[in-house]
Amino acid sequence: MTTTLESPTAASLLAWYDRHHRDLPWRVSPPMAARGVKPDPYRIWLSEVMLQQTTVPAVKAYFAKFLERWPTVDDLAAAANDDVMAAWAGLGYYARARNLKKCAEAVSADHGGRFPDTEDGLRALPGIGDYTAAAVAAIAFNRQAAVMDGNVERVISRLYAISAPLPGAKPIMKQKVALLTPADRPGDFAQAMMDLGATICTPKRPVCSLCPFNGACQALAGHDPERFPVKAAKKEKPVRQGAAFVAVNDEGEIFLRRRIESGLLGGMTEVPTTGWTARIDGETGIGAAPFPADWQPAGMVTHVFTHFELRLSIWRAKSVSQSDNHDGWWAPVTNLEDQALPTVMKKAIAQAIPNAFAKSL
Repeated sequence: MTTTLESPTAASLLAWYDRHHRDLPWRVSPPMAARGVKPDPYRIWLSEVMLQQTTVPAVKAYFAKFLERWPTVDDLAAAANDDVMAAWAGLGYYARARNLKKCAEAVSADHGGRFPDTEDGLRALPGIGDYTAAAVAAIAFNRQAAVMDGNVERVISRLYAISAPLPGAKPIMKQKVALLTPADRPGDFAQAMMDLGATICTPKRPVCSLCPFNGACQALAGHDPERFPVKAAKKEKPVRQGAAFVAVNDEGEIFLRRRIESGLLGGMTEVPTTGWTARIDGETGIGAAPFPADWQPAGMVTHVFTHFELRLSIWRAKSVSQSDNHDGWWAPVTNLEDQALPTVMKKAIAQAIPNAFAKSL
């Protein structure tokens, strides 16, 4: 017996969203919108940049911290680069932080502190790609833009049982999203799709009985929603080697320096490391130490980046003289949270100095 499926509609999803939307600090919920509250483009943009490759629970604290320090895009544009990088530390993908600052500067200097209200205008800003431009245009400015993140990909691939693997299937998925996106309430539709993927149409054990699309879902009709989205076989990540050198002086300070602006972790703070990259290994032995000291082995840490795994041999030296700053600076071990240290560097320091980051690692 063949099951006749309904046609999916935005109306059914929006009715579900009105009842079951998530309350998020950057969001204007349907009840708030009914009272005339308008979305703040700055908050929408900031949250969307933070949420790339990061979860909602992880972003909330960072979002609150940024808003407290820089309530407007003009405030962020005027901030010191080092302060922004330090506030971003731990969110990963540090090129986003550099582009965040550049984008704020462009909006402040070139647009009078007001974000462009079209996809094309937003896409012309530094660091804003197709996804962020569509999301901000739809959510902040009610433009009929097709917004597609990982949650939306999962929903749309199941709804239409799209068997082509990602990432090649993205264009057809976006076409489907564009056809479903209504001229009325496109921002709420985009957020509803995200909420549906995050709470109902989850990667494992989706709660199909509660889904507003369950009468139209081709994957559910085929009794195999977890098959979608289909993904191309993952390539095994290469493993890279390197070393990190943690030096402490008699005042309880640790030696730090700044990485070059370009490349991985560009502009962030580090303890001295060897020349590893995603493509090549760095030296791992004491012969690569940045300056003479009583270096002692202190174990190893592993950190997984998007495209490779890094294994760092850790070397530690105590009572190091600070007469020569070696193109860096000395910072109190007890106050490292104020430094723009990425997670991999926090791991290296914690390996050499236990409990240095007890609250964050």
